[in-house]
Amino acid sequence: MKRINKTLVVCLLASIYMAYGQTKRVDSRQIPGTDIIKPEFDLEALEAYLPQGQKEIDSTPTNQAPDITAQYWDTTQVRAHKNVKVDFPFKIEFQDSTYHNPIGKKMVVTSRYGWRWRRNHNGIDIDLISGDSIYSLFDGVVRFVGYSSGHGRTVVVRHYNGLETTYAHMSKYGTVKANDSISKGAFLGYGGRSGNARGSHLHLEAKYKGVPIHPEYLFTFDDSRAVRAKTIWVTKKWTQAYRYSSRRKPKLDLYTTEPEALAGIKAQKKIYIVKRGDTLSRIAQKNQTRISAICKANHIKSTSTLRIGQRLVID
Repeated sequence: MKRINKTLVVCLLASIYMAYGQTKRVDSRQIPGTDIIKPEFDLEALEAYLPQGQKEIDSTPTNQAPDITAQYWDTTQVRAHKNVKVDFPFKIEFQDSTYHNPIGKKMVVTSRYGWRWRRNHNGIDIDLISGDSIYSLFDGVVRFVGYSSGHGRTVVVRHYNGLETTYAHMSKYGTVKANDSISKGAFLGYGGRSGNARGSHLHLEAKYKGVPIHPEYLFTFDDSRAVRAKTIWVTKKWTQAYRYSSRRKPKLDLYTTEPEALAGIKAQKKIYIVKRGDTLSRIAQKNQTRISAICKANHIKSTSTLRIGQRLVID
């Protein structure tokens, strides 16, 4: 912490005193025709302006970045927020209106956040060639650099608004290390296909306190590299991958105020995943609804065959 010493404070107050306080002329060394003035001030009186017991002034900047490493800071694994309860809706604020391109060239999305191969795909896949450079979307602090069985070589960056971005399937790390403070566009490593990857691509995730958020709810993945809004309210709907298809763009209902988010929660429909042994009758009974209502909401017949992993909208 930088501090300004007592002498500097006294000089500053003396300057103010010269401008507004009482003065008297210099006598024997006064230059003819010139009004040279000399301040009259009491050093002890000036010290009274300082808080009692303090002879220095704190000069810590008021716009200093928050300490985002204070809670749930784990540099040994991808997941740091285990058993953390998140209240919905929650707010995420962005200082930037754009993000840095994570691959440094035109982005082509090959698989979206959504239901894929009967399980959640909690990120977005961006096509690249092995060896392409990977960059951080925003300023932040590197929380994790290491290997994960599914993600392969991975870097996780926590940003100053609490959001974390995960960059997975790298072929090689850059020079960044855990606990490094980095700038927007910082080089993180090289793309590849490490871990459980079918072909070279960047698997990019956006999480808040460990909760995966649909990346396309926050960002546009095109040449504009736009953040959708400076303030975004996130409901549970946008954190449940099974609600979406990994093959299609989502229909966006962007909430920028809390009342909008609360209204969206009330209108939210339930999604049911068909399990082994399920029938329409059993599903209707579990969800306290009618078979006809399920059929109407999903454009199916009461005689339709259900598939394990099939998603059904429950009105």
